[in-house]
Amino acid sequence: MSRAIDQDMQRFKDIVRGRIRKDLRRYITHGELYGRKGRETVSIPVPNVETPRFRHGNKGSGGVGQGEGEDGTPIGRGGDQDGDGTGQAGSEPGGHVREVEVTLDELAEMLAAELALPNIEPKGKDSIKSRKDKYSSIRRTGPDSLRHVKRTYKRALKRQIAAGEFNPKEPRIIPVRGDEEYRSWKPVLEPQANAAIIYMMDVSGSMTDEQKEIVRIESFWIDTWLKKQYDGVERRYIVHDAVAHEVDEDTFYRTRESGGTRISSAYKACSIIIDRDFPPADWNIYCFQFSDGDNWGEDNEGCLKVLTDSILPHCNLFCYGQVESPYGSGDYIRELRRIKDEYEQMILSEIDDKDAIFDSIKTFLGTGR
Repeated sequence: MSRAIDQDMQRFKDIVRGRIRKDLRRYITHGELYGRKGRETVSIPVPNVETPRFRHGNKGSGGVGQGEGEDGTPIGRGGDQDGDGTGQAGSEPGGHVREVEVTLDELAEMLAAELALPNIEPKGKDSIKSRKDKYSSIRRTGPDSLRHVKRTYKRALKRQIAAGEFNPKEPRIIPVRGDEEYRSWKPVLEPQANAAIIYMMDVSGSMTDEQKEIVRIESFWIDTWLKKQYDGVERRYIVHDAVAHEVDEDTFYRTRESGGTRISSAYKACSIIIDRDFPPADWNIYCFQFSDGDNWGEDNEGCLKVLTDSILPHCNLFCYGQVESPYGSGDYIRELRRIKDEYEQMILSEIDDKDAIFDSIKTFLGTGR
């Protein structure tokens, strides 16, 4: 019985995850997952899933239908079965939505399968060492919480047998202080492949709330995939109009600014963060920039100089996503196209609306870098 229940539960989970995979594009587009994000899991609303089964009708409700019939002919008692909003209250349940918890790792696997994303080959894999404590040894002193009960009683048993105190007919093992043994740890250095993600977002007056929502949704999925690929992920956030500021995650998504635009200020802030926190030889660095492409014209040459001298040589990927805005000129992406052929790590994407997020993620992450 237990095995049958386990099999049914696993089958149900497979059905639910199949439904999520089927509708993944819709979840990505509307940001439903991001709003339900927990520490390790996400609650996803899916339509109620029921196992098909035969249901007997009422006794004497009618005989077997005969003849070919016509399209739309009702079957069974009651004539027309379609509700029209009139008549007595019904007894059948309506449609329901079920909240299903899915881990972020499972989401990343679904994303990879849906977008055919290749696994990333990290660099600097043996350069960064993380210190972990492993309980792999024994010592004679320690706190009660780390006492090794089995070894303590074995030691007490040996002592009692050697002293002739153990009676097999009345087996009593009474440890004394000298019998106690405790678990102990040793620090172990393990190779760790880490990734640094630097997000840059234009928050000038031409960026609307809809454009910022696009950035928020796309960033969630980028984070989900990269965390699946790396042992540790560090994030930094930059917002800018004419001046750039390094901010925390909450400010990055909620800030409202106005004014002109100097993209070079964001690039300078990004370069400072790389030099300060992430030595390129040891870190896998990913830069994601989002803007509507409306930059102060005289700033473009300065942007390209900082980008080519201080950022692109150090990045696994530099991804520029230009979101469509009713106010921005959209000219900046043309400047980047001038140099794109020289830098294979540069990826450009034009995001017209939320429906384009899905394809933009594939464009950014589909290279396996």
